[in-house]
Amino acid sequence: MRLTVNGETRDVPDELTVRALIEHLGLVEGPVAVELNREVVPRARHDSTALAANDVVEILHFVGGG
Repeated sequence: MRLTVNGETRDVPDELTVRALIEHLGLVEGPVAVELNREVVPRARHDSTALAANDVVEILHFVGGG
């Protein structure tokens, strides 16, 4: 299926949830914030929120540093 992730068109496996997309992209280290079609997806719903073709996803990956 084709999604727009952080402004870039990507082909990803069908039937992904938000959590599965995060794992597919390798963003499992540290917290992330996700917006799906301009609405924030609470972390508690990452596992249950399904993605569909042509969805627009923005993912912010927080990285600590000094």
